[in-house]
This record gives sequence, C-alpha cells and structure tokens, in this order.
Amino acid sequence: MSEVRYLVAGDSAVCVEFGNEISPEINKKIRAFKIAVEKSDIPGIVETVPTYRSLLVHYHPEVIGFKALTEKFDKLMGSLSSIPIPPPTVIEIPVLYGGEMGPDIENVAEHNHKTVEEVIKIHTSEEYLIYMIGFIAGFPYLGGMSKEIATPRLKSPRVKIEGGSVGIAGEQTGIYPVASPGGWQLIGRTPLKLYDADREKPVLLEAGQYIKFAAVTEEEYKKIEKEVEDGTYKYVVYDKEV
Repeated sequence: MSEVRYLVAGDSAVCVEFGNEISPEINKKIRAFKIAVEKSDIPGIVETVPTYRSLLVHYHPEVIGFKALTEKFDKLMGSLSSIPIPPPTVIEIPVLYGGEMGPDIENVAEHNHKTVEEVIKIHTSEEYLIYMIGFIAGFPYLGGMSKEIATPRLKSPRVKIEGGSVGIAGEQTGIYPVASPGGWQLIGRTPLKLYDADREKPVLLEAGQYIKFAAVTEEEYKKIEKEVEDGTYKYVVYDKEV
C-alpha cells in the first residue's frame, strides 16, 4: 500500500489520504478503510465521508485526540486487504435525452464529430462508479465516462438547471439532484429524485455504487415520473459483475 497521509481538517476531523490520483483501486482502499473504522468501535467517531482520494473522519476531540486517533488508524491499515467489501450494486437511471430535457446534446455531438444517436449510445454503454457524493445534496461524482463524448463546460453557466438534469463537463458526467446554477452541457434528464428531504433515505445514491444510464421515451419518462411521485416506482438495481 502506498503511504497513507493523515491531514488535519479543522479541530474535529482528519482526512485520511490514500493517494494522489482518481482510480478504482484507491476507491477500494477507501471503502475497506471506511468499513474497518465503522467496525472498530473507536470512541469519539461521529461519521465518515468518502471522497475521490481520501476518507474524511469526523470525531469528538474531547473524547479522543488527533494523535491517539491516527495511531488507532495505523493499526487498522494492516488489515484492509482481509476486509470483505460487499459487491457493488448498479442502479439504472432512466434518461430522456435531447430536446427540452437535453438542450446541449447537439453541442456534445458536434464537438466530438458524432451524431446525437452515437452520443446516447456511448453515454448509456458504461457503468459509472460513484466515487463520492458532494457539491450539493445527492450530487454523484462519477468516473468511467468515455473520452469520445468529453466536452468542455459552457462558457456562460446557466442561472438555473432543473433537478434530474444529466450533463457533461470535460471528461465527467453527472446528474443535478436539485435545481441549481451550473455550467455543464445538458444532454438529458431523469425523472428519478436523487434527493428528497421527505424520503426515509433522502439521498438516493451512495459512494461505491455504480450508475447505468438507460434511454427512455417521453411516454416512459412521464410514466416513471408519476410512479416516483406516487411512491410506486420500482428501482432497477443489480449486482455488478466483477
């Protein structure tokens, strides 16, 4: 294992950094360490938050100090390779591409010398690893998008982007969970709610999970949208093949 760094993050958190790149291998180490910390019963730990390259651990400094905490972390590091990580699941995200829902899809196609149909085919062909949730509640930071459809952000960001909008920015793709400003190239929209404060589990997705986009028709979009509102929608979730 490459050298792990413990970085002070204020007076009640430590950033445990596993590397200097974004990769599935580092993500596995983060997931294993998160499980190890949660099972360790170390006193004073409040919560853990995974990021691209690290795990942020919030703790009560009146219960345990930084030095004592990191010493306990050192002892956990040697056991990471033996920690069973649950097989990741893949959740299908239905998307209505183009038109009013994806006003920038032609920009993406033109930038990459492809047809709109080719952009959709490429975008729906991958399973995207969720490295972290952040920016705004429920926003998934994804890896794995094909460089064939990479497109720069808009020169002038929009003041408001509707929740559920699917976009591309550089070599990344993502979904806006709620209405917000943004500069990503919008290629479609999902009727699923990635964030719902009234739901038992407000944030739909979680780090370590995968997303698979699936193109739907306008009729299918409206049907799913109604089922989501009624609470009757059946999410398509399956185990990822490894």
